[in-house]
Amino acid sequence: MKIIVLGAGVIGVTTAYQLAKAGHEVTVIDRQSGPALETSFANAGEVSFGYCSPWAAPGIPMKALKWLFMQHAPLILRPKVDGAMLSWLIKMLSNCTEGRYALNKSRMLRLADYSRIALADVRRETNIDYDQRMRGTLQLFRTQQQVDASAKDVKALAADGIPYEVLDREGCIRAEPALSHVREKIVGGLLTPKDETGDCFKFTNALATKAQEMGVDFRYATSVSTLKVEGGAVRGVVTDRGVFDANAVVVAFGSYSPLLLRQVGIKLPVYPVKGYSLTIPITEPSRAPESTVMDETYKIAITRLGDRIRVGGMAEISGYTNDLGLARRRTLEHSVADLFPGGDVTRATFWSGLRPMTPDGTPVIGSTPVGGLFLNTGHGTLGWTMSCGSARIIADLVSGRKPEIDAVDLGVARYS
Repeated sequence: MKIIVLGAGVIGVTTAYQLAKAGHEVTVIDRQSGPALETSFANAGEVSFGYCSPWAAPGIPMKALKWLFMQHAPLILRPKVDGAMLSWLIKMLSNCTEGRYALNKSRMLRLADYSRIALADVRRETNIDYDQRMRGTLQLFRTQQQVDASAKDVKALAADGIPYEVLDREGCIRAEPALSHVREKIVGGLLTPKDETGDCFKFTNALATKAQEMGVDFRYATSVSTLKVEGGAVRGVVTDRGVFDANAVVVAFGSYSPLLLRQVGIKLPVYPVKGYSLTIPITEPSRAPESTVMDETYKIAITRLGDRIRVGGMAEISGYTNDLGLARRRTLEHSVADLFPGGDVTRATFWSGLRPMTPDGTPVIGSTPVGGLFLNTGHGTLGWTMSCGSARIIADLVSGRKPEIDAVDLGVARYS
C-alpha cells in the first residue's frame, strides 16, 4: 500500500521503518528541515522500560498544590483561557485514583516491555550507534516518604514481570558509584536494570538514513494543512507543496495531532506539556552518572550520553509555547550539581520541547472512525521508550495483521 506518515520525530521515523519492512511504499512528511528537530531533539535520553509511570497518580493533586510554592517545582501550571487545557486537566485529575493508576501503568508497562524487544530487534537489524548504554535506571529517593510511596510501583512491576531491585543507600552507590560523594542525601532507590539510555536525536537520524535506503521518501520543509477525506476514508493529505495521495495515513504529529484531527471530527485528548533539558560536557567522569538517575524529588532525569550529561525533566502546562525560562534552567542545574557535579554547566546547551501528553499517560495507537486513518501519538515523556513497539503495532494494524500484544485498549476509542 501507499502510506503517508505525518511527522519525522522518533515516532514517525520508527513507524516509517516498520512500514517499509512490511513492504509498503512510504512517504514521511514533516515541516522541519530534517528528522527529530522538535520534541525528539534533546530529550532526557532515558529509555525507561521499567521506570514507566503515568503522571496522573494518587496524591498528585495534593502534591501539585505544594509544588506551586516550591522554588524548584517539577510541575508548573500557567493557566490561560484555553478550553483544551481545562478539559485535559479535568480528565487528568480523574485518572488520579488507585484503580486508574494501576490500569494505566499496566498498559504502559505492557507497551514499554514490548518496545524493549522491538528496539533490540532494530539495533540488531541496523547496527546503528546512538551513544547507547544498557545499565538501567535508578529512581533515587531522598526521603523515607518517597521510599514508602514507591510500593505501588514495585507492586505493578512485579505484577507485569518487569525486573527490579529495591536498594538501600549502599545499593544505590554500588549502582552509581559517583553518588558516594553525596551519600548523606540518599535514603534508597528503585533500580530497573533492563532500562537503557541513548541519544534520541542520533538514533532517529541514523534510522531515517536506513529507512531511506529501504525506499522511504522523506519530504521535509513541508507543512500539512488538511487531510484529504472522501467517502468516509482518508485519501491523502493537502500540503503547501501540493496534494499527496495515499491508501492510508498515520498521524504522528505529537502535540499538534489534535489540531489536524479536529478537522475530521476526531477529538483527541492530547495536550502539550513542556519539558526542559541541559546538555553538559563531562569534565570529571568519576563524578558523572554511569546510566540514568531519576531524582524523584524534582522529577528530573540525569543521563550519561557518551562524553555528555543530559539533564531533562519538569512538566510545564502552558499551551503551545516554547520559550526558555531561566527559572527552569536553574532547577535543572540545581539537581545535577547537587548529585553529579562532574560537568561544566557554564557550557551547557539549554533546550525545551513540547511533549504530547494524554490525560491517562498511555499513548494513542490504532485506527480511527475515518477509514485508513491511523494514530501513533500522545506518548508524553516516553516517546523514545515506546517508539519501536508502537511502530511495530501500527505496521501490523495497517497491514491487516493482529499485533503481537493486546493493543485494543491503546486506541482512541477508549475516550469515547
